[in-house]
Amino acid sequence: MSGPLVPGGIGEHTSCLLVKLGQVVFRLAEDRLHELGLRVRHYSVLQALADNGPMSQLSLGAYLRIDPATMVSSLDDLETLGFAARTRDPEDRRRYVVDLSAAGRTTLRKANELLAGLDQHVLSDLPQRSHDSLRKLLAKMNEGDTLPGEFDRMRDQAGSTKMSSASSPSPR
Repeated sequence: MSGPLVPGGIGEHTSCLLVKLGQVVFRLAEDRLHELGLRVRHYSVLQALADNGPMSQLSLGAYLRIDPATMVSSLDDLETLGFAARTRDPEDRRRYVVDLSAAGRTTLRKANELLAGLDQHVLSDLPQRSHDSLRKLLAKMNEGDTLPGEFDRMRDQAGSTKMSSASSPSPR
């Protein structure tokens, strides 16, 4: 079937376009990274460690805005693959510090090559000069106050809802 992903008047809403296009690009990224045994969340952890150096597990989760359960699962996967290692923090034995392994660095280079190719593929309907403009606009949204603030607000609200429902007596 040919035609727009977001048809008719629905496509007049930027939010509707971003949702659908984001879903498709996410699936494509997952498919590409699968070749390396990774998912997008694994890639994010590896890239964050490459950008920042060793980090505590808690700091890494906060930096990526990943909930603790997902972070533990992602790190378990990356350790099993030999791409990252958790060690006890010598300054605070209660904490874990996470770092990239040599295999993780090699895999990250390959992942970045795959994602660069995917970027070119998904932007192939746009003139080349528009690629950087789109990335810059998306980066402004990513680094602005609105969407990061909304994400944090929703996450905090979901956390307080879980906490209040856990402390509320169950109906009889």
